[in-house]
Formats: sequence, structure tokens, C-alpha cells
Amino acid sequence: MTRVKRGIIANRKRKALLKHTKGFLWGRKSKERAAKEALLHAWSFQFADRKKKKGNFRRLWQIKINAAARENGISYSKLIPLLKKADIQLDRKILADFAEHNPEVFKQILNSAK
Repeated sequence: MTRVKRGIIANRKRKALLKHTKGFLWGRKSKERAAKEALLHAWSFQFADRKKKKGNFRRLWQIKINAAARENGISYSKLIPLLKKADIQLDRKILADFAEHNPEVFKQILNSAK
């Protein structure tokens, strides 16, 4: 009887799994069971941190806007309601960019909000 080699699909799965663990330390990059466990954790952290990233950027933008607003004699908490009342629909990302790179434009926005 001829020899039959098996496990083509299993080997393919294993290879795909280990491809994702490139750069992991110790046995987590080469041993299937450890790699599978490491990827479970890595992918769940990755998903959660993509959500956290949005909050982190929003906090950064608020800090930049507050710093620029205080230079112009108003606090962040007073500025945001003024912008809403004046119907200036710029989001925090754009405001922070103006505050950092174009302070004169930011000052014009402040004056039009007042």
C-alpha cells in the first residue's frame, strides 16, 4: 500500500496562525497552542484599543483648544457653548489644528463666536 500524507488543511491553518504571531516573544511565535492563546489576547486588546484611541485623540484636541483659548482670555468650557450658540460647526479636531498651526484663524473664530 502506498503512503498517504495527511493534514494539508491542518498544516495550512497552523501556518496561517503562526504567520500572525511574527514578532511575538519566546514560544508564542512558534508553538501552536501558545500562539493561539497569545493571538486571542492580542486581537481583543487590538479591538479595544482602536476604540480607546478615539477618546485619547478627543482629549488631546480638548487640551490644545483649551490652551489656545486661555491665551485669548476664555476657557474651554465657556468657548464650546459660545461656538454652539453662534452656530459655528467646527469639530474639535479642526479647532485643535487651527489652535496649533493657525492661531490667527483661531482668534478670528473666537471673535466671531463672541
